[in-house]
Amino acid sequence: MRSPGTVVAVVPARAGSKGLPGKNLRTVGGRSLVRRTVESLLRAETVDLVVVSTDGDAIAAEAEAAGARVVRRPPELSGDEASSESAVLHVLDLLADGARGEENTGTGAPVTRATPPPSSIPPAVVLLVQATSPFIDPADVDTAVRRVRDGHADAVFAATPSHAFLWRTAEDGSARAVNHDAAVRPRRQDREPEYRETGAFYALAHDRFRATGHRFSGRVEFVVVDPRGAVDVDDAADLELAATLAERLDRPDPRDDQHRDQLPPAEQHRDQLPPAEQPRPEQHRDQLPPTEQPRLEQRPAGQPPAEQRPAPSDRPAPARWPLAPTQNGTP
Repeated sequence: MRSPGTVVAVVPARAGSKGLPGKNLRTVGGRSLVRRTVESLLRAETVDLVVVSTDGDAIAAEAEAAGARVVRRPPELSGDEASSESAVLHVLDLLADGARGEENTGTGAPVTRATPPPSSIPPAVVLLVQATSPFIDPADVDTAVRRVRDGHADAVFAATPSHAFLWRTAEDGSARAVNHDAAVRPRRQDREPEYRETGAFYALAHDRFRATGHRFSGRVEFVVVDPRGAVDVDDAADLELAATLAERLDRPDPRDDQHRDQLPPAEQHRDQLPPAEQPRPEQHRDQLPPTEQPRLEQRPAGQPPAEQRPAPSDRPAPARWPLAPTQNGTP
């Protein structure tokens, strides 16, 4: 069991994209990719702070409008060669400097101001989240965070099952089987599934990640996510696919009064009930669309049953982490 601490989600979102210009602000289902990501994280029960790291003014404005904090990424971390890990480490450095009340004079990158925290305890878990994954399920994020926070794993990422036969081209131009014996062709049901990394999110033990600077170290696990939404938007074709899927996969947020009447009757007023009386998912399986009913039964080992998850009103108030002042002292 790791010591208690906050959970900080960092969303790297550069302004530059060669494959799909303005990618992070492209819309799926009427919302930009960065907004969709921020809103999914804010709905997760375990996430205390959402920070978007960007070098773009428009992305910063969109992220703040969605409810995230924003860190302006310095030029040396904004190029094509900059890794996502470097952006996360930069945010963690600012958080650490702010908790100590120090001035960050190394980057000169403007950041937003936060309310001083009640303590200087560093985060227990850091989430690296990709803005180009438009269908992140907050429940999957919570499962990953709990596996790390409770000490079962050092890194947990999103993955989806795959039965694909993979090939690569050899030096002589011929095809070579990668994950199977080409001379044996088993039926799909006779093959154990492999799991494809979706890139949507990575829950990481803070101390280990700070020590290694890499997302995969120590004990690594994955959370199986819905393959229907395992889309990573890198080009125009991905964006078109995501827009089509949004018509099927997007569900109204029960907290939004404008869409409350679009929810099943049992969910329309659930947030108005006392926590002890709020219906749990298991009680209303038969009200879900048939394609979604099995998902409640196929959660990976380690996820607590629904009745053991804290009700939203029982959660502690989000911790407010300070970000270090800039070189000129302005937020």
